[in-house]
Amino acid sequence: MENRIVSFNWRAELENIAEVDSIGNDFILLDNPIITPSLNHPFKVDVTIAIICTKGTMKGTTNLKPHTSKAPCFIIILSDQILQNEYVSEDFEGFFVVMSKRFTEDLFRDAQDRFSLLRSVQDTASFTLNEQEMEAMMSYYTMMKRAIGAKDNPYRMEMARHLTKAFFYGIGFYIHKKAEGKTKTKHELFVETFLGHVKAHYKEQRGVEFYADKMCLTPKYLSKVIKENSGLSANDWVDNYVVLEAKALLKSTGMTIQQISDELNFPSQSFFGKYFKRLVGMPPSEYKGK
Repeated sequence: MENRIVSFNWRAELENIAEVDSIGNDFILLDNPIITPSLNHPFKVDVTIAIICTKGTMKGTTNLKPHTSKAPCFIIILSDQILQNEYVSEDFEGFFVVMSKRFTEDLFRDAQDRFSLLRSVQDTASFTLNEQEMEAMMSYYTMMKRAIGAKDNPYRMEMARHLTKAFFYGIGFYIHKKAEGKTKTKHELFVETFLGHVKAHYKEQRGVEFYADKMCLTPKYLSKVIKENSGLSANDWVDNYVVLEAKALLKSTGMTIQQISDELNFPSQSFFGKYFKRLVGMPPSEYKGK
């Protein structure tokens, strides 16, 4: 029987699978599931998904950052990230580890540990694996299958936690190794800092003046440097983050337009509707119903 998983509605898909290696909905392993590429709109996931890709290619964006993942590689999707699939090759194969928020939060109770490890992967949607790294990844996956397959073992959840924690430490190490020797330019760091502020505050602050003040710059200078080094103006970046969040909430939640307007701190639903239509070309209600 073929396993199928759709990132947006994976729980519904799992109900149709006869055999799944899992511990409830907290930890799930899937061998070579079929990716349905029909979701071409932004959507949020409420789980962390780790994919050991052994064959094929996947293209898309994660929080507006484009990426191309080509086997052999490792792909990491964090809970609450906004994704948009653009292409999945027909020959795509991989091994999926799906972890609930509760599971990942329990992994790293120490805030510093959690921050350090998640920071290592949040800006790296995927990275290439060499033969030794692929072997290490598959060894972990095999150990996990054995651990959670022993359903009569009362300690299998604890085993899953310890093995996964070790796995994340290994991921952080691999990413650190691959980053060695890659020095970012002054302008790259400048754009990175700006986007970090936007990611943290776009729901509350949409004016360039706020971000310029955070970076101790004039709005004019900030806009000039961001446009020259990213291809988009500072205003465009802020608008893109707001619209991306709005699209994801419209498509992947049951929130009303009023609730989304409130979530994004617009003064009214009418103001939100005009803002969305100006940037997307249609009102939120029409986009939601497409």
